[in-house]
Amino acid sequence: MSSISPSLPGRARALGRRAWKVIRVNWHLGVTAFGGPPVHFQIFNKKFVKKTEWIDEQVFQELFSISQSLSGPASTKMLYCINLIRDGFPAALLSFLIWSLPGAIGMYGLSIGVSSIDDTLPRPVYALLSGLNSATVGVIALAAVELSDKAITDKLSRLIVFFAAAAGMLYNALWYFPVLMVVSGIASIVYDFRWIHGPVIKLIAAAKRLRPGKPAASSSTTAPDELNTLEPQPKQTPPTTPLPTTEPPTPPSPSPEEPRVIPASHTLPLSLTWKTGTAIILAFLATFIVATTLRSTLPSPPPLLYRLFANMYLAGTIIFGGGPVVIPLLREYVVAEGWVSPRDFLIGLALIQAFPGPNFNFAVFLGSLTALNGGYSSLAGAVIAWVGIFSPGLVLVHGTMGVWSAIRGRRWVKSVLRGVNAGAVGLIYTAVYRIFGVGYLDEGFQSGRSLGDDPWWVVITATSYVGGRYFGINAPSAIVLGGVMGLVRYGVVSA
Repeated sequence: MSSISPSLPGRARALGRRAWKVIRVNWHLGVTAFGGPPVHFQIFNKKFVKKTEWIDEQVFQELFSISQSLSGPASTKMLYCINLIRDGFPAALLSFLIWSLPGAIGMYGLSIGVSSIDDTLPRPVYALLSGLNSATVGVIALAAVELSDKAITDKLSRLIVFFAAAAGMLYNALWYFPVLMVVSGIASIVYDFRWIHGPVIKLIAAAKRLRPGKPAASSSTTAPDELNTLEPQPKQTPPTTPLPTTEPPTPPSPSPEEPRVIPASHTLPLSLTWKTGTAIILAFLATFIVATTLRSTLPSPPPLLYRLFANMYLAGTIIFGGGPVVIPLLREYVVAEGWVSPRDFLIGLALIQAFPGPNFNFAVFLGSLTALNGGYSSLAGAVIAWVGIFSPGLVLVHGTMGVWSAIRGRRWVKSVLRGVNAGAVGLIYTAVYRIFGVGYLDEGFQSGRSLGDDPWWVVITATSYVGGRYFGINAPSAIVLGGVMGLVRYGVVSA
């Protein structure tokens, strides 16, 4: 006992120091990180790569790809992983609470207020919300451009960003975004490992030999002087000579000898093995099967709060792409069920766009209203929805980190992540397009209209983008300025 008890105060002090470090570095993110996941990633890059140097650029890009590739809230998973790598599971859990709780508490308070308002809001409120949405679009567009600068390393990654953005704008479905990211990873690995380079080069060489105006050497009509001209050509340009010149000056794929970039001091807290990580993932899949099975087999109808939890748990499991993708699914799970009115849903949607922290806190707003409308405690509904929608992504990424730490040094893994990273950046442009299309709110169209219907909202979007890119205006200030400009428009039009 004498040898154990003295160590307890020391452990407590060490734990307290680690907790204080997490609080000191993360405390402001949950109240200042406006703009949704695309902007959050840029904030994390400046905070943890450039300022605190907790991770370097390569680890950041890898975590970005992993966070986008797994279901659940993308920016929340990335912050969780950064703190997990740095100081272990307690730090990761604490950072999540610091990150999510401020916005969750705010959305809960707003749900109480929205439940008691009239069918329509005052006109100035619609103008304020439209201005906030307009500025948010500009902030997200800026984040997309800045992330593109890091994700684009060659022509292939540039093409992946473009095609992913274009494909995401043309079609929208739950299964679609993960398929686009898988295709991006496959394209990257096929290109990096030169799986089609040889056949393509042979086809080009054959096309050159058979190009119009150049008869084949075996033709009987070829004149003797032409044969003399054609015969030395293979000697002057042998087939193997052009091959090195076709490769890009900088190889797009990472070298197999590239060193692991996480210092030993950073990897010590991450004690997960690939076996433990795999076990966590399998355990989660088991809980997911049980939850969805009970959802369909319990006596009809199951308790409201359980159905709420099951719907949020299912949404947190099957949503890829983060906040912009969760909105239509949550509408299906709460509005179609009759738990929340369409008007209240759209009010909450406008508010969450201008709220700090993760967009998945929208579930707190919906859970509270669901419980209130069903005769239950609003706090119980908010907590159940919050736990249900966040837990799948965090559990999955925690288990994945154990597997990732064992395979991340492999060349094919780096190649796949390079393509997934570019595809995920392309989908950020899709988020800009989606929000731009529903950002204009008024009492006559509470479901939202395109910001392009009124040039003033486009001006606010451009002001937000230009202010952030060229004048150093941060995201919170840009969004507040957008709200003020929205009120200015209302004052001018009403006058």
